[in-house]
Amino acid sequence: MIETFTYEALPIRVRFGRGTLAEAGAEVARLGAARALVLTTPEQAEAGARLAGVLGPLGAGVFSGATMHTPVEVTDTALAALKAADADCVVALGGGSTTGLGKALALRTGVPQLVIPTTYAGSEMTPILGETQDGRKTTIRSLDVLPEAVIYDVDLTLTLPAALSATSGVNAIAHAVEALYARDRNPVISLMAEDGIRTLSSALPILVHEPANMEARTKALYGAWLCGCCLGAVGMALHHKLCHTLGGTFNLPHAETHTIVLPHAVAYNAPAAPDAMAAITRALGAPDAAQGLFDLVRALGVPRALADIGMPADGIERAADLAVENPYWNPRPVTRDGIRDLIARAFAGERPVAAAGPREEAA
Repeated sequence: MIETFTYEALPIRVRFGRGTLAEAGAEVARLGAARALVLTTPEQAEAGARLAGVLGPLGAGVFSGATMHTPVEVTDTALAALKAADADCVVALGGGSTTGLGKALALRTGVPQLVIPTTYAGSEMTPILGETQDGRKTTIRSLDVLPEAVIYDVDLTLTLPAALSATSGVNAIAHAVEALYARDRNPVISLMAEDGIRTLSSALPILVHEPANMEARTKALYGAWLCGCCLGAVGMALHHKLCHTLGGTFNLPHAETHTIVLPHAVAYNAPAAPDAMAAITRALGAPDAAQGLFDLVRALGVPRALADIGMPADGIERAADLAVENPYWNPRPVTRDGIRDLIARAFAGERPVAAAGPREEAA
């Protein structure tokens, strides 16, 4: 039965295909901008320089200092570079780190954004910005940080390493998973979420063995777009709260953290979200949502334990305390003991454990 719902489309322009990077200049001009500052991480500085060449006279230079979790001190440095270049637009080339920096600059200055993703992060489709200061990551949702335009070029993902393809892809799947049990979910986004999970979960195992498989690359990038739309349209829940807490507190790699935590967060919420679990199992072709996600991660050959990506053992209790402070809405009530056990299993890389007992009421 279809329940009452609200659906609001976001005002964002998307171009998807192969070779679409060549349209970057046209998209900048369409934004009414004349001087675009290209943003990248240090590792993608060379690619940023090539993009500046594509922009020609519309290019105002390259800032290659983006880093994960969008530290405010990096944003301050980029803001100075933006002003020094007299730029009236930013073009973010890369993954979530670069996209986050572009959003932070837009929030502070109002400059329009063109995003050109090279991973499957999906943040380019959202009005969400997470920033880190003094070891704590905070998140805001505002149309002020929503990019005006996005160019998806499948060719740019061909050099994405297999392991990063896998973790970035599971990070995208997490967006769709939480959209299925979000408080403000709706039928349109649920359709996109299930198809996004199905598309990515079928493409990623191929990519870890055949990174240059163009059909799989196209499916993965399309799935990432679907999942990003889900994250942008509805609210987040426990999984994202945990990953923001763990990443900001212990400086853990973003995509890997999402990949490890997702099966455990799904197991925690399973008793309170049976319809969402049914959609996930259909998309994965697995008998159980949490176990199916865990088996997908295992098949991709990427880390399954927080201990393996730098989280200290003595951080479990601290993370549990932080995760229950100002929790996001969640379909199952968030308890400190339950979250502590979830984090401990994720830390050790153990299989997720389904919660026992009757269905619990939404928080």
